[in-house]
This record gives sequence, structure tokens and C-alpha cells, in this order.
Amino acid sequence: MKVILTLGIVLGLLVNFAYAEVATPEPPEQNEKNIEVCTENLLVIGKAIQAYQKEHGDFPAWLSDLHPKHLTDENVLICPADKEGGKPIFTQSTDPEMPVSYSYELNPNYREAKTEQRKLYGDAMPLVRCRHHANEEFTVLNLSFSSRIYWSSSVWEYKPEEIYANLEETIATLAAGIQEHPDNEDRTYVYLALTRLYMQVERAEDAENLINRYKETLKPDNLRDHFVLSDMLRMMNRDEELLQLFTKLEEQFPENSGVFRRLAKIHERLGNAELANEYRIKANPALALIGKTVPDFSATDLDGNPISLEQYRGKVILLDFWAIWCGPCIAEMPNVKKVYDTYKDEGFDVIGISLDTDEDILRDYLKENEIPWRQVFSGEGWKSPVARQYYINSIPTPWLIAKDGTLITHQARGDTLERLVADALSR
Repeated sequence: MKVILTLGIVLGLLVNFAYAEVATPEPPEQNEKNIEVCTENLLVIGKAIQAYQKEHGDFPAWLSDLHPKHLTDENVLICPADKEGGKPIFTQSTDPEMPVSYSYELNPNYREAKTEQRKLYGDAMPLVRCRHHANEEFTVLNLSFSSRIYWSSSVWEYKPEEIYANLEETIATLAAGIQEHPDNEDRTYVYLALTRLYMQVERAEDAENLINRYKETLKPDNLRDHFVLSDMLRMMNRDEELLQLFTKLEEQFPENSGVFRRLAKIHERLGNAELANEYRIKANPALALIGKTVPDFSATDLDGNPISLEQYRGKVILLDFWAIWCGPCIAEMPNVKKVYDTYKDEGFDVIGISLDTDEDILRDYLKENEIPWRQVFSGEGWKSPVARQYYINSIPTPWLIAKDGTLITHQARGDTLERLVADALSR
């Protein structure tokens, strides 16, 4: 991605997409019982962590370090709703010693980032998290550093009020956090949340002062900082100032698709429909290809054989830009397989364009998950020649191409994929 996010937020965003594959709704009575047991598990884990801290003067590296001295029953580490028996969503969360259902926020892969984050958010921040309970409103059951249990969204950083007792506590804690740690990497998201909360409680003057204060800390060459400022200005409906901001950013970053997308939205709100469309196409040149012939590519697949779009002319093709590290891509894969299996004998095929960098990991995933279609792999990640040819700057990006080689859509995902494929095959 072109915009840099902190580790916690990136992982949280991926979980939002992958979550549906993990948490299958239980009958209401069973779900309630699972939550009750899971809550007790989290409380027991919290007490074990406290005992470990008292003995060692620090948090454990992994939850398995609590067993057997501070946590005698290893079953406490398994959520009753976890159908995988302790298999985490992300490999970075895999406990090296035993199965663990829970995401431990201070494991070695996250510890540095989460320690810094805690300076801003305090002990209300999640320490141990469970993502195995289907819930219409929230997705994660949390144990905080202060041993409180609460529900929150997966990316709680976007709605930090979920982790505090009330709005007053949220505002006071966040305001104090950025005051005491003005150079903290996560401060930008605190500024954003705090502006929204000030507006929510009708403290517009405080929001204005906060924006002016943020401008003083803004780094001129940091695009992320400018994007956060734009979100703050948008909350206050200051579109004219936003237009001035992004007009300057376009000069500074003349090829940045994120800047183009923001300009498209600003012009749309200001009623400049023609300019809005121009910037949409600048942000995503694929939009200009819809209904037109997709330029051919020439590459070799994983087996070393030549591959191109021309070889597939006469078929409906899903040109799927993806990667194993991309949570939304992995969450979508079962759907792609289902549609492939249903329509492969009717003239539908898939070409995978992998943006992975490790061939062995890619091959293992394809074998374990029985992915049958051909894959293009360069090992260059975002610099993959095919991805660059088609201006790919985010994934998943699944292009659905008609029999005659014209682009139907560049976002063929979810429930719409099968409908679009069936329609294209009938033509």
C-alpha cells in the first residue's frame, strides 16, 4: 500500500476481511455459553500474567510461558468457539510452544509497536484478544492491561471510545496522551479520533484548536500526515481548504494514486463532476479500460511456461492480483475456488498474479489449498512486471475479462463474482 499504517492497524484491517472465515455463527444459547467460558478464560489468563509479572518484572513473551507454573490448565488457552483448536489467523501470532486461540498483543512480533501505543492509550488498551465469537455489533472480546473485559471492533484504533468506560474518559486520556507524547508514531490516529469526538460532543472550538496544533507537528514530506489532516478537515466540512491542500500535494506527489482519489472525492462534493471523473481515472487507470480490450501481457507461470491473455481469448478470465500476506485475498480465495469449480467446464478460468516474494511459501499455500489455476510469480512484490503494467497499487484486485478480451470490472469479488461470471458466459 502507498499509505503507511502502523502494524496494529494494518493487522486489524486484514482481520476485518478475514474474520468472516473464522467466526461462524453458533446457535444463540451455545454462543452465549462460549462467550461466558471465554470471558472466564481471559480473566484467568490476566491473573496468570500478573503473577508472571510479579515474579519476572516483565510481561511474558508468549502466553505459553505462563504454563505450567502460573497457568496450570493449558485448556484455558483455547476458546470454546475456536473450531481450529488454537490456530491463529496470522502467522505472526502463532505461539511457538502450544496451541493458543488468543491473540497476545505483546508477543515479540508486536511488542515494540504495542508498547509505544500504550503510552498514548493507557491501560485500557487490549492485551489479549479473542476473535472467535460472531457478533453483529462487535467482533473482538478483549482483556485490557487493566484486566477489564469488553467488546470492540477489530480495529479499535478507529473507535477508541470502545475501549474506555465513557466518552469523557476517552477524550481526557487521548488528549493527555498526545500532550505527553507529541512525537509518538500513533499520535496521528489519536488526533483523528479526538477531532471526531470533539465534534460529537459539540466542542467545535476544541476541534479547531486541535487541528491547528496538528498542523504545527505535520511533516511536509509525510503524505500520511497530510491524509490524516484531510480527514480532520473533512469532519468540519472544510472542502475548500481541502482542495487547496491536495492541489499542493498533487504538485508535490504528481503520481500518487491516493492524492488523486482524495481530489476525486473533493471535486465530487464540490459539484465538479467532470474533474472528479478525471481524477478517478488518474487514481485507477483501469476505470478507463472498462468495456475496452485489456492490453496483453507476456510472462512465465510458476512451471516456467509462457502465459498471456491472448492464450485465453474466447474464455471468461479472472485476472486475480493477490498475495498470501493479504488477508482479504485469502478470505476471498474459497469463493474464487467455488466459482472456478462451478464454471470451469463452461469456459471460465483464472490467472493468478502473485505479489508474494517467497516462492516456497507460495507453492506450499497453493498445494495445501489445492489451487489449480496457473500463477504468475516474479518475486518482486509490488514491482511485479504484470502488476506494474496494469497500475496495480492495492490488492485484492480481481479483473474480470470477457470472452472478447474486454474488461467487465476490476473488482469482481464476493457474491457478485458468480453473478458476473454466469452473465459473461451466457453472452
